[in-house]
Amino acid sequence: MFQSCSFNNQIDSKYYCQKLKFSCIQGNKIVLFKTSKGDFEVELYGKDNPVTVSNFLENIKNNIYVNQKFYKILNYPNISIIHGGVNPENEFYIERNQTLNKISPSIPLEIKFKEENKPRYTYQIKSPSETENLIFTFERGSIAMVKRGKNNSSSTEFFFVTNKIQELDGRYSIFGKIIKGIDVLEKIKREDFIKEVKIFS
Repeated sequence: MFQSCSFNNQIDSKYYCQKLKFSCIQGNKIVLFKTSKGDFEVELYGKDNPVTVSNFLENIKNNIYVNQKFYKILNYPNISIIHGGVNPENEFYIERNQTLNKISPSIPLEIKFKEENKPRYTYQIKSPSETENLIFTFERGSIAMVKRGKNNSSSTEFFFVTNKIQELDGRYSIFGKIIKGIDVLEKIKREDFIKEVKIFS
């Protein structure tokens, strides 16, 4: 597991990309989710969340999301939280993790503040007032990585939200948003699955 670090030290995206053995992306990307309910497009925020997006793109290239279920859906009065990816409780996760040669089942929590050039890593929001300065907050169609401990994200699991949810802001790495086909997401049920995820541009 990665060790916690303060924002003042020099650990940055290049450090984590080298540690995880992939090239850090420099800009935003568009990916297509093909699901059993239909297709939707997601813009990935590689410019502001390079480690999280680079990890996600590596997963796509390694086909780990092919035929994977939406394994958990939490339904509330005004919002649904839809989990996808490789559930670590599944034996398949262990097999794929070995195949990908990951050094850790986690990547650092990565959040970006307005007027700061670089993301903060393994930094947990300490005050609700800090959320006002986040560059990304949870909106309809946002995608974020599932947490693994206090300061890390899963390397494979992610979730979508169907509405704003301020309670989660600053606690998870938001790394993209649905830009086309949000109605498809809202139809997803527990039995549905991802056929594949394709990189557009």
